[in-house]
Amino acid sequence: MSETTTQQAAAAATTPRGRGPVVAGLMLVMGLTALDGTVVSTAVPQIVGDLGGLTVFSWLFSGYLLAVTVTLPVYGKLCDTFGRKPVLIAGTVLFLIGSLLCAAAWNMASLIAFRIVQGLGGGALQGTIQTIAADLYPLRERPKIQAKLSSVWATASVAGPAAGGLLAGYADWRWIFLINLPVGLVALWLVGRFLVEPRGRPAPKNSRPGGAAETGRPAVDWAGAVTIFATGALLLTALVQGGVAWPWLSAPSLGLFGTAFALAGVTVLVERRAAEPIIPGWIWRRRTIAAVNLALGALGLLMVAPTVFLPTYAQAVLGLGPIAAGFVLSAMTLSWPVTAAFSNRVYTRIGFRLTAVVGITLALLVLLAFPLLPFPGEPWQPALLMLLLGGALGFFQLPLIVGVQSTVPYEERGTTTASVLFCRQVGQSVGAALFGAVANGVLAAHLGGGTHLDSLAYALDHADDGLRRAVDAAVDHIFLGAAGAAALALLVLLIVAPRRFPVLEEEGERRGGE
Repeated sequence: MSETTTQQAAAAATTPRGRGPVVAGLMLVMGLTALDGTVVSTAVPQIVGDLGGLTVFSWLFSGYLLAVTVTLPVYGKLCDTFGRKPVLIAGTVLFLIGSLLCAAAWNMASLIAFRIVQGLGGGALQGTIQTIAADLYPLRERPKIQAKLSSVWATASVAGPAAGGLLAGYADWRWIFLINLPVGLVALWLVGRFLVEPRGRPAPKNSRPGGAAETGRPAVDWAGAVTIFATGALLLTALVQGGVAWPWLSAPSLGLFGTAFALAGVTVLVERRAAEPIIPGWIWRRRTIAAVNLALGALGLLMVAPTVFLPTYAQAVLGLGPIAAGFVLSAMTLSWPVTAAFSNRVYTRIGFRLTAVVGITLALLVLLAFPLLPFPGEPWQPALLMLLLGGALGFFQLPLIVGVQSTVPYEERGTTTASVLFCRQVGQSVGAALFGAVANGVLAAHLGGGTHLDSLAYALDHADDGLRRAVDAAVDHIFLGAAGAAALALLVLLIVAPRRFPVLEEEGERRGGE
């Protein structure tokens, strides 16, 4: 048995009552982020109608995703340095604190700030859950835990829109953040009580002079975290406000973009000199990891179209209520885990890469079909497209994540998993800002350049024909942009990704890497 397989077996054997309670805890923690996304998306019109700020509402998502993006690689390094359990518990507690603060928000600025607090905790949830799942199960059994985690999204896709619509429509949107508390507390108890990590974790093999492998002391690249945060914040501000608060070629836009690119250069220098860089160079030197990073970055970009803008489209264009609008989106998350669970039967035969190619090709066709929907159309039409989109993406994402985790040893798995999710979150962060700018620009063009977009928030529930057509045109443009992102992911898989993933498992399990 290889060293990697030995570590996996040790990890799996260290839960006092088996893996069941730990898996249940991971599913509940995953449910925090799944519920949060579906509930908030459904309630956007009500939140904007109460607090105002339509021109910056996309920061509810881009601010959250920015915080997740910045902390993901940091948490990945902490997982490999201090262990998975303390990172997961600390992140869950911080996420719950952010939820309480969001419920107490008094205007859009405070809500955005508290969503960032949520994101600082959310970065620990996504990466650490996936890392622990890979620790608990070897490659042959890994689809079991991934199918269970994927089923969380299906449950959230039903419970989230229903809860968000009911609370936003009949109670108060503030309650959408409070539903995180009971779920989070139960998850904390399960993880804290039943997850016991293996002792004697191997030291990182790729650290530089002065790193943990040489000194024996943990080293975290906080300077890298700060520069990444500053770069992302400036870039997102330029994308969100460009073309709305000021022209694209104005001094504020050029200044923000220029400063962001300069800070990006500083970030590269900081990471090259750090003893334990947040994003190590070997992440990009290994062809398999680099290809998966780029492909999932494109996935994050295209996912903004359905998750952020489809509920508003369903309410403003189709005239649906908050609950029905949420269920249009939920069709995607119902089919996604089904095909993800089935994908192991495909990638064990044709390989990780080819399975992902099939999935993203189907997704590209679905995204191109969305602008062809009639105006105003029937609710079942976008719901059917979302059902097909979810099924396609289930064949795309899971094989790439399972495949890339299986190419690295235990001591590199936290950093590798975090880098993959980091790139996906970068795509989502940029997508939320970029598509928000596109939506604002199309709306302004259709409704007149002098129209104040904040005033439209109060008309979304009873939009006139002009506003409905403007929203329809904006969402069509956004889905065309998402199709472009899918095409980019396809090119990466065909050109950059190796035909066979170099899986580190016993010989009998290598068929999945072909």
